[in-house]
Amino acid sequence: MDRRSFVIGSAAAAATLRASFAQDAYPTRAITIINPFPPGGASDVVTRPLAAVLEPMVQKPVVIDTKAGAAGQVGAQVAANAKPDGYTLLSHITSISGFAEVDRLFGRQPKFTNADFIPIARFVADPCVLITNDQQPWKTLKEFTDDAKKRPSEIIFSSSGLYGALHIPMALFMAAAGGLKLRHLPTNGGGPALTALLGNNSAVLASSVSACLSQIKGGKARPLALFGGQRSKALPDVPTMKELGYEVEYYLWVGMFAPKGTPAKVVSYLRDVLNKASHSDQFKLALANLGQDLDYMDQPEFAQFWETDTKRIEAAIRAIGRVDG
Repeated sequence: MDRRSFVIGSAAAAATLRASFAQDAYPTRAITIINPFPPGGASDVVTRPLAAVLEPMVQKPVVIDTKAGAAGQVGAQVAANAKPDGYTLLSHITSISGFAEVDRLFGRQPKFTNADFIPIARFVADPCVLITNDQQPWKTLKEFTDDAKKRPSEIIFSSSGLYGALHIPMALFMAAAGGLKLRHLPTNGGGPALTALLGNNSAVLASSVSACLSQIKGGKARPLALFGGQRSKALPDVPTMKELGYEVEYYLWVGMFAPKGTPAKVVSYLRDVLNKASHSDQFKLALANLGQDLDYMDQPEFAQFWETDTKRIEAAIRAIGRVDG
């Protein structure tokens, strides 16, 4: 081989090596986290402070892209179809566990299934709380249920959408209360559902504690009962459903997902930085201000939890049955 061929060959090899390094480097540009709900819901209020902590760690912009609709299905479908390169992630909640089952319930081909996502980490598991607004007379759960039994299908509850994360706990409660009949006002997310309650367009709502705590503290919302297995540190005077004789327990968790096919090295990197960001004092303080504690699960534990949670949510959807409005 002459010197010229050697130089050309060496240059080509170096270029290939540089290209390989460039492909392996992550991240090299902004990371987008899809929030599939309107502002003000659990996913939104947890993900935004997390992104603020994450950005200086990855040294690239971390952008929240809100793609709300269909109780979180729209954003989830966008994420499922995104290029699996680590630059599009999905922050989602409990309702992701049941979308495919809802489609099957209505005889539709599921738009996506759990297999279209890689679970990366869970951050919180927030018990829901049944709240009413300051324009309603009820001070206790018993007062509310007694009134609802006298006026079947008159009292309105709002939710984050049909079969969404805030519809399921209300449906479970109504069944546990002996088939309580309420009117349903589905909205596009937890934020709009809370707005409907505060505007007295609905009278009750099952909300995450984090999304409504400021309204409770401000006297605009009144808690009647918690869906958690034990009382909340943020609301120590509010009894649980089980304390009041209703066998209902339900949590609204928030986790991070990547599209199926995302490279293992990228997932490993994300696991590492999300773990560090989640355990930072800044993020834990943000959660405390929302009335929450960090309830972190790394990928292996979260994947196992998600599988179990999916079975529980799918069973709840089948128990609710077809609801056409």
